[in-house]
Formats: sequence, C-alpha cells, structure tokens
Amino acid sequence: MRLKLSMIAWICMGFFSLAAQDTVNRKYGEMVTVTDLKDNLTILASDAMEGRETGKRGQKMAAAFIKAHFEELGLAGPVNGDYYQPVELHSSKPGEIYLKAAGATYKNFDGVAYVGSAETNGEVQMDAVFVGKGTKEDFEQVNVEGKAAVILLGSEQSSRGPSALAREHGAKFVICFNPVAAESEKLMEQYKRYLSGSSLSLEKAAPRNSGLFFVSPEIASKIMNASIEKLTGAAGPDAKKNALKKIKPGSLAYKTSQEWLTVKSENVLGYLEGGDKKDELVVVTAHYDHIGKRSGGEGDLINNGADDDGSGTVTVMQLAKVFAQAKTDGNGPRRSMLFMTVTGEEEGLLGSAYYSEHPVFPLENTVVDLNIDMIGRRDAEHKDSAPYVYVIGSDRLSTELHELSESVNKRYTGLIFDYTYNDENHPTRLYQRSDHWNFAKKNIPIIFYFDGIHEDYHRPSDEVEKIEFDLLAKRAQCVFYTAWEIANRDERIVPDAK
Repeated sequence: MRLKLSMIAWICMGFFSLAAQDTVNRKYGEMVTVTDLKDNLTILASDAMEGRETGKRGQKMAAAFIKAHFEELGLAGPVNGDYYQPVELHSSKPGEIYLKAAGATYKNFDGVAYVGSAETNGEVQMDAVFVGKGTKEDFEQVNVEGKAAVILLGSEQSSRGPSALAREHGAKFVICFNPVAAESEKLMEQYKRYLSGSSLSLEKAAPRNSGLFFVSPEIASKIMNASIEKLTGAAGPDAKKNALKKIKPGSLAYKTSQEWLTVKSENVLGYLEGGDKKDELVVVTAHYDHIGKRSGGEGDLINNGADDDGSGTVTVMQLAKVFAQAKTDGNGPRRSMLFMTVTGEEEGLLGSAYYSEHPVFPLENTVVDLNIDMIGRRDAEHKDSAPYVYVIGSDRLSTELHELSESVNKRYTGLIFDYTYNDENHPTRLYQRSDHWNFAKKNIPIIFYFDGIHEDYHRPSDEVEKIEFDLLAKRAQCVFYTAWEIANRDERIVPDAK
C-alpha cells in the first residue's frame, strides 16, 4: 500500500509540474498581442520607410527602428558589440552599350537590347553569319567560328537553345531578332523595363559568356545587308537546300560595359543568452527589406510591404520582447536565442546567404531556424477558412522537428497547418525561396511560416489596413510556442540521419 501511495504521489507531482509549466508557457504566449504587432507594423510599413529597398534610405531607417527595439529590450548586440552585421553588396547596371551596322550607331534600348554583363573594354568588330532559326541542321550549313551568329526567333521561341548551339560551333557573339516589327517592339519594351535597372549580388560576378543582343528586324537587315523577306525565306520551311549559304556574311561592331557600385546594407541581430544550454542557439528570422518605390501613372508608388515581410519582421520583434521579459522574470530560455531580421531577401536571399557564410555563432551549435515570411493575410484558397498557416520544410531535414511542430500547435494554437507548398514538386518551389533556405543548405532544421500568395503581393496595395491582426497574432503565438519548446527541452532538435 505504501508503494502504491508513493507512485500516486509521484504521478501527481509530475502532473502538477506539467500543469505549472503549461501555465508559464501560456502566460508568455499571451504577451504576443495585437496592439504591439499593430503599433510596430504601422511604423515599419509606413510611407516614411519608402518601401525599405535594400541599400536605400528607407531600409536604413527600418534597420535603425529594429535596432532601437532590440536595445530597449536589453538584448545584446552580438557583432562585436553591435546589432548590425554589415553586408556589402555589389550593384551593376548597363553602362555604355551600343551596336553599329551599315554606318549607323544604335544605343542600348534604342532598337537593340543587350542581355549580359560582359565588358568588351572598347569596340569590337566582327563578321556576322545568318544561321536561320539556329537549329542543328542550320548550323551544319554555315561556319560561325569566331563570328557573330545572327538568329531568327519566333515569338514563342527561346534564345537559350540556339545561343548554346552557336557557342558550341565557335560563335564569338550572338544576335537574335524577331522578324515581326510589332512583336519586336513589344519585346524591346520588356527588355528595357527589366534590364535598365540595377541588380545586387554578394560578389562582383564574372559573366559566364559575352551575352547577346536582341535587335529589331530593320537592324538585322542592315547587319546582313539583306531584306527581311530574303532572311525569312532562307529560314522558312519552303527554303531550298543550303539556302543559308547563299546569304552573304555581314558585319557589325559593338561595345558593352557595366557600371559597378558598392551598396552597404546590414542584417540586424539581437541576442538573448540562454541558461544551462546557452551554447546551443535557436534562430528566428524574417526579412525586413522590400522592393521600394516603383514608377506608376501617377508618379512614384511606394510598395510598403505590410505583409511582405513587415508581418514577419514585427513578429520577430514581438517574440524578442516576450523572451526578454521571460528572462527578466527568471524564466529565461535554456538555449540562447538569436532574433535576426535580414536584408536583401528580395534581391536573392542575400542577407541570409551572407550570414550562413559568415555566421556570428557556430552553425554546428545552431539548432533550428524558424523563418517567418508573410503571415498577416489570407490567400484566395483560404478566404472562408478557419485560422490557418502554410508550413513549409518542417519535415525536410528533421522528423523530430515536424512532430514537435504538430504537437505544439495542437496543444496551444490549433491552427490549420496547410502543407500544400511543402510538396517537393510544387511549381512555386517556395522551400528554396525565403531565408530559411540558406540554413537548410547547411543541414540546419527549419520551418517556414507563410500565408500564401495574395492579390497584393509585390504591389503598392500591400498596406497595413489589409492585415488581419487577430490572425497575425495567432500565427505569431504559434511560432512563439514552437520556439519556446525547442529552446527549453532537454535534448536539442537533430537532423535525420542521412
């Protein structure tokens, strides 16, 4: 009887201990409030932040806002005492670019469009050979070695295959054209829109090849000194055998150059030291950059990015506040926490890529990355749904993480977990399109939280007024409880054995 009583007492003590711990967990989970989220997002996604474009004034202002928040919470600046991890980026845009034919000079985006990043270091002259539609059979008719290959492309035809064949046959350069003037003009406008701006990269990239020119049919005719009718006839289905050989070589000259600038940006990091397992690290990430201003019919339009990814950024800020308060109360996490808002996601996951190659804390001690990118809205598929969130990647590297994620949600938040985008064959490939990816590539288990692609994605209409703050808070609580469990459990989350 005494043994049975002791067993009952032991079971009761365990039950009350779990109940007490659950009360503590919920106490801090309830500190993730709509008021705090809304207050911070109203500032972060305001017009004053100018769309937070990487390297621009608005991004710097947003970084300062987040840094001040971490300072106020008493988090440590882990980058040699600072909250900023500098990220130096390289910006390139087209420099002096032109093509000459038949005595006339055509500047970039004026009848010609250069696609590439090579620099010729002066003007280059060469002969040009017409290769029809650039098929294998077409290249068997002519010799393009050391010359420019001139290729006729239909409206639905990609330049990639014919260009690759041209280079396989020794062509030094490639010229492509669409013979229909209206279609060619439309294509030129598209290239002007997409290629005239600058792009950012972590390194000053060396070109893989010399690129190519798209030209109008009029300019193609001048290069080859032949009418468009003659060129299309020689490339058509009714062309006589070896018709391409009868098109005499033409000539051209061109110059390409790039303008390079250094763009300074920064990740913003706040560190909370843990307890008995402080050498292990739980990372919570979101990107605070967005796409800035875009020109519109009524002037510049600010893309405020309230959902993308203002919603994730303010969630990171709020979780930092709650964990800091828990530590002040004597309930701090056993593992250390890194709250990191990264730059350059919209430019190609640049900030997180930089951190993964220049980690402030050893990656082998990093237990997990919980990444939050857009959690403040609904997509069309969930218009009338109960509270939900897309969960991506939880089972890709760690079955243990996936099971923990499921159990925590069932216990505390009861969200519908939608795994649609977790499908490896899903065409959006979202597993590789946000900042968790740079941790996953290092075999660090991750979870990516997402609300779906809605009608205001990357538009000026992604405004604070459209955020569902009750839903945002519930999703943020889900991330909190998951992070809390991972930070305080006895054993660290581990990747599955390969």
